[in-house]
Amino acid sequence: MGQPTPAPNTSDWWRGGVIYQVYVRSFADGDGDGTGDLAGVRSRLPYLAGLGVDALWFTPWYLSPMKDGGYDVADYRAVDPSFGTLAEAEKLIAEARELGIRTIVDIVPNHVSDQHPWFRAALDGGPERELFHFRPGRGEGGELPPNNWQSEFGGPAWTRLPDGDWYLHLFAPEQPDLDWAHPAVRQEHEDILRFWFERGVAGVRVDSAALLVKDPGLPDFTEGRDPHPYVDRDELHDVYRSWRAVADEYGGVFVGEVWLPDTERFARYLRPDELHTAFNFSFMTCPWDADRLRASIDTTLAEHAPIGAPATWVLCNHDVTRTVTRYGRAGDTGFDFASKAFGTPTDLALGTRRARAAALLSMALPGAVYVYQGEELGLPEADIPLDRIQDPMHARSGGVDPGRDGCRVPLPWVADAAHAGFGGDPWLPQPAGWGAYAADRQDGDPGSMLALYREAIRVRPVLGDAALSWLPGPEGVLAFSRGDVTVVVNLSDSAVDLPAHTSVLLRSASLAPDGRLPADVAVWLR
Repeated sequence: MGQPTPAPNTSDWWRGGVIYQVYVRSFADGDGDGTGDLAGVRSRLPYLAGLGVDALWFTPWYLSPMKDGGYDVADYRAVDPSFGTLAEAEKLIAEARELGIRTIVDIVPNHVSDQHPWFRAALDGGPERELFHFRPGRGEGGELPPNNWQSEFGGPAWTRLPDGDWYLHLFAPEQPDLDWAHPAVRQEHEDILRFWFERGVAGVRVDSAALLVKDPGLPDFTEGRDPHPYVDRDELHDVYRSWRAVADEYGGVFVGEVWLPDTERFARYLRPDELHTAFNFSFMTCPWDADRLRASIDTTLAEHAPIGAPATWVLCNHDVTRTVTRYGRAGDTGFDFASKAFGTPTDLALGTRRARAAALLSMALPGAVYVYQGEELGLPEADIPLDRIQDPMHARSGGVDPGRDGCRVPLPWVADAAHAGFGGDPWLPQPAGWGAYAADRQDGDPGSMLALYREAIRVRPVLGDAALSWLPGPEGVLAFSRGDVTVVVNLSDSAVDLPAHTSVLLRSASLAPDGRLPADVAVWLR
């Protein structure tokens, strides 16, 4: 394979960086209690440096009752004891930086834990009650919720208290929503941002970024209502302008979790004085289909171009079915929680082959790439026994949705070690044979998924900031150039001819004996 010439290093690393998502609870267990922790992450920093990533995005490591995997925060300035201490977090940030790896922390501004001091005081009748959405119920005795809003996790978005009032929670009852019309809520979050920027983090990922502001009248939701009573309200942009001013003080960056079908509305969050980047969910939710993937790529690049913001590309995260399993399902039609049904047949060999090709596709696109932990090992979705499921989505759906635990199973590090080298008895069970995916087993194998990711990240700088130009190709094939590199991904059912080239930089699998590109294989050419 050719030797690429690295692109020059700039302060705008986030425009084309590779960011690795760490779900701390399942990454590596440093103290042997079965829960991943900061000590475990610190012990694996050489692995991450060897992978070549530019930054680590950590899902919440804050003090939490863990009713929703840490997204129910009780204290944003403290690290949960199951993960370690604030001092350890500071060491991790510094040690990663010494290896050239930046840190991105997760902020959850829509809600807090019901154990947060503000909410506890609110329940006791303190003035903190004004920081949340408390309302009397409807009906003769107030026995009905204040409106018809539904929780993202299923069921009503309201819970009634013994005093008769109801409080709003767009997620679990243990996650009461904050009232962003109150200035104390805004000030507190700006102070939290400064707290973490001052400890050396390079950026912040904003959870549920489009849900913070609610219509003060809390009207019923009706399909097609515009503006929506709690999604993508115009008042949000003033919040993020204030946040951007804070980030600019420290040279920090934001990435927003913004799920919006309207591309024009989505782009507003990426204006120069708001968020730097936002996750591109349309690409992640596409099935293995050339036309739909191309449409997603075109739409993504078009919506980012007028505002000069970089696109982001991701195949999987801690909330969705792992790529190998998703692409290995017959008749895959893209992302759908219903497709996570128990026992859905999966062809793991097919899924792995497609996941390898998809990795090279995503790495070749202009913008930043996010890699969820374990994707570089080719991990499939795990089936979790019913009595071990912890995700509240399972219970809130009445057992219909298996939840997200299947993509959160602790990583395998050492094939022949107890618990595949994760540490103690894992908080979620590892499937039989999990050690076959272990990092140490893949480490010396040039044909492994780990080797593919390492090589793709190493070679990727050769693409620089060159624009994408589509090339003609057979039906079912994606072909484009970026500078002097040509990328071809074959999503058809048969082998196809490759365009003229002088060398092969990367390939997701072997070419056919006649030099043609087999089905479900991607290649980078010069």
